[in-house]
Amino acid sequence: MRITDIRTHVLSTPLEEPFAFSMGWVRQRSTMIVEVCTDTGVTGWGESLCHGLQPPQIAQTIVQAALKPLLIGQDPADVDVLWERMYNLTRPFGMKGAVPNAISAIDIALWDCLGREAGKPVHKLLGGAWRTRVQPYATGFYRVEGKSYPEDAVAEARRHLAKGFTAMKLKTGFGVEEDIRYILGVREGIGDGPKLMIDANHAYNVGAARRILKAIEGADIHWFEEPISPEDIEGYKELKSLTSIYLAAGENEFTKIGFRDWISRRALDILQPDLCSAGGFTECRKISALAQAWHTPIIPHVWASGIGLAASLQFIATLPPAPLALKPIEPLLEYDQSLHPFRQDLIHGAINLRDGMVDIPQGPGLGVEINRDVIEKYRVG
Repeated sequence: MRITDIRTHVLSTPLEEPFAFSMGWVRQRSTMIVEVCTDTGVTGWGESLCHGLQPPQIAQTIVQAALKPLLIGQDPADVDVLWERMYNLTRPFGMKGAVPNAISAIDIALWDCLGREAGKPVHKLLGGAWRTRVQPYATGFYRVEGKSYPEDAVAEARRHLAKGFTAMKLKTGFGVEEDIRYILGVREGIGDGPKLMIDANHAYNVGAARRILKAIEGADIHWFEEPISPEDIEGYKELKSLTSIYLAAGENEFTKIGFRDWISRRALDILQPDLCSAGGFTECRKISALAQAWHTPIIPHVWASGIGLAASLQFIATLPPAPLALKPIEPLLEYDQSLHPFRQDLIHGAINLRDGMVDIPQGPGLGVEINRDVIEKYRVG
């Protein structure tokens, strides 16, 4: 099997109701999808993470101008070799950010090709599944103009609970006192049962994050995600020593090299690499091996279309408990519930919440089929 073409598809659509998080307003949902074509007729699909404020055309240009010429004619089975060549080629101009985003999309598509060729899901090719179902948590709670908080957040939480979610994550980062009032108000509104996490998208410095942590210590918060800047490893270590609330981060880190210091210096309780950003299956399984060696759990960041969601489920299936025990601490699935017009339609609605859990797709490759009509409907490049 040889690679004959690599096609990129930029999809985007404006949102009827824009929403905000600590970094700004999200006014459209976008993505960059990679399609790897082979001489056997097998096609693989991958996705590059596209944050709410990130132009997807950046990753598209990287694929077309820098990576595609390196890959045409190559065997997709040489995934490790191809990954290292892509990284080495782009190292001088992109060890972090959109370049590893682009490499991730290609790597995911290569593994999809291999799985489809073998007739097996990717998790089988990566060594097998520790689980066939995973507990999801609802990501949402973005700010919308004209709504009142925490009242409208409590109403949203109750909707998620009615769907079968038992865990959810609040968007914070809107000011120290506002966040404290908001977090405590939501916890009071939904009671003590549901698992509750918070995410500030690195809105604060250590001092501000410390004030929030002290104020919410009694609210049974499971983790505080990205309270401070992703460059501040020492700040995370300081905060980690001050609280019983887990500290989580990693969506803004990339590759095994990027995660090496975070893991070895025990700066976090929970690592959150994004499969569509940190390097795809090839690199994230190496990040997983490093984390396992330091008994640090991984709960991947997921904010993608159905392709990235399916790929992330394949990866989560392979994550060993850290450590293995009679009653191990299992990873969770970040299941974005914010407005996304083509997330499910792109994969024919294949992934859903059922009895409070999400099944790992068992079909070949990523385990889902791609709706080309949706690609054409939302294509912008």
